[in-house]
Amino acid sequence: MNVRTVTILGAGTMGHGIAHAAAAAGFETRLYDVADDALAAARTQISRVLEKSVELGKAVPAEVDATLGRLTTTSDIAGALDGTDFVIEAAPERMDLKLALFADIERHAPARAVVTTNTSALSVTELAGSLATPSRVAGMHFFNPVHKMKLIEIIRALESSPDTLDAVEMVSQRMGKETVVVRESPGFITTRVNASIGNEAFYMLMEGVASARDIDKALKLGLNHPMGPFELVDLVGLDTRLSILEYLHRSLGEKYRPCPLLAQYVKAGRLGRKAGKGVYEY
Repeated sequence: MNVRTVTILGAGTMGHGIAHAAAAAGFETRLYDVADDALAAARTQISRVLEKSVELGKAVPAEVDATLGRLTTTSDIAGALDGTDFVIEAAPERMDLKLALFADIERHAPARAVVTTNTSALSVTELAGSLATPSRVAGMHFFNPVHKMKLIEIIRALESSPDTLDAVEMVSQRMGKETVVVRESPGFITTRVNASIGNEAFYMLMEGVASARDIDKALKLGLNHPMGPFELVDLVGLDTRLSILEYLHRSLGEKYRPCPLLAQYVKAGRLGRKAGKGVYEY
């Protein structure tokens, strides 16, 4: 399949990172969001990251201009999907939001377009089932920050076709990513393991086993993790982590019951870096 145009639905943390990766890979990239301020913030953030790459000698100004020239932002969902070859839905981890966007995809995108969802836990098969042709759907689990993280988990839904998976692999490789293919299962590989580690860290913090900083330090220096579990959850968002754990708890049982302290932090608005305060203050 010849993919020239990639449409990303959602301009949040993951969406704008994916748009950056797509535009840098040479795709004509359309970034959609319902909020114009989110689109403006996304373009600003992408520009900052690109400018930083020039400062570090990893890119030249002409490459930055070319990347930004391939990026279009829009709050017109029909226009974003019209004639596109490849769709990456990147809404927050709520099935209702994702299903609403899949309904827009069904209405406005070409029937030939490959459709993917960036989810870290939700059922790709359920989303695919909302389209007339579920075989054209697969999952693409990106990691934050997208421009630095090398992995994409490709999620094979129940009816994902070989051609669909090949197209996802091709797009991933052009973005400079390594891939693993995962049969759909709650949490896939990385989310399932990472949620367990992070949840256990919160239980240890709640029980007074050690401070947050010492737990983070132990995992970084003792287990060679690049980030501690609390540093990571502050980056990802405590609300996102709680939502994932609630889903895994419903799907896989008691061992994924969210730690009460995590739920308490979310209720207090301590959502991580995006809120200025999570486990740590920023």
